[in-house]
Amino acid sequence: MAKFGIIIVAAGASSRFGGDEKKQFEDLAGRAVFIRAAEPLMNHPEAGSVVVVVAPDDLERIKLRWGSHLGFHGIKLTGGGAQRVDSVAAGFALIPDDCDHVAIHDAARPLIGEELIEKVFAEAVASGAAIPAVPLTATLKRVEEGPPGEWGGQKRTVTGTPGREGLWLAQTPQVFRRTIYAEALAKRDQLTVPITDDAQLVEAIGHPVSVVRGTAENFKITTAEDLAMARDLLKARGVTGPKAPDRRHRF
Repeated sequence: MAKFGIIIVAAGASSRFGGDEKKQFEDLAGRAVFIRAAEPLMNHPEAGSVVVVVAPDDLERIKLRWGSHLGFHGIKLTGGGAQRVDSVAAGFALIPDDCDHVAIHDAARPLIGEELIEKVFAEAVASGAAIPAVPLTATLKRVEEGPPGEWGGQKRTVTGTPGREGLWLAQTPQVFRRTIYAEALAKRDQLTVPITDDAQLVEAIGHPVSVVRGTAENFKITTAEDLAMARDLLKARGVTGPKAPDRRHRF
C-alpha cells in the first residue's frame, strides 16, 4: 500500500487578496482556509506525515495561534523560502522516508473533494506523477500594457488571440513518487524559466505527468470574492461557522 506525505503550501504573500489577513489564514466556516485545505488530504487512509509551510515572518504567529492544534493532529510546521519551489523543498525535507509518494497542495484550495483526491492519488501510484486539471474554456487574449488611459488607470490593448486547444488549467494536489520528485527537486537550478508549479520540475527531467480531470469547486482563493464564493459553497453543503469567529478556538 502506498503512503503519501502531504505538503500544504501556505507561504504565499497573498498580495492580490487585500485586507489585514492573508487569504490562507482567513476564516472559512469556522476553520482557517489552510486547515480546510489540509483536512481532506490528511483524512485519506493512506496519508502519512503532514507538513504545513508558511512564510518565515508568519511562523511564530501561526505557532501561537494554531500550534497546539496542529501538534495534536501530528502536523509539522515549518518556514518556507523566497520562491514557491523553495517552500516546497522545505516541506519535502520533513517528509519521512516511509512515505513513498508526496502530495503538494495549495493552502488556498480548501474545497478539494475526496473523489478527486482518490483519483489523483491512484494515478500517481500507477504512473509516478499526476495532477488534476480542467480544460481551458474561456478565450485567451494577449494584452500589452501602455501609458495611463484618458480616463485614468493603465491602458491595455489586445495584441492577439492565442488558440486554447489542448490547454488545461493546472490544480493541486500535485502528486509524485518520492524518488521522482526528489530527483526533480535536486535539478531545479537547471531550469532557466520561472517555476510556477511542481509538475514543471518533473516535466523538466523528462518524466511524463498524467492528468486527471479536476473539478470547478477545487478553485484557488485569490480575491475576497473567491473567499465569499467558498463560504457560499460550504453553506450550500450545510457547513457553517460563526459570523464573528472566536479566534482563540479556530481549528
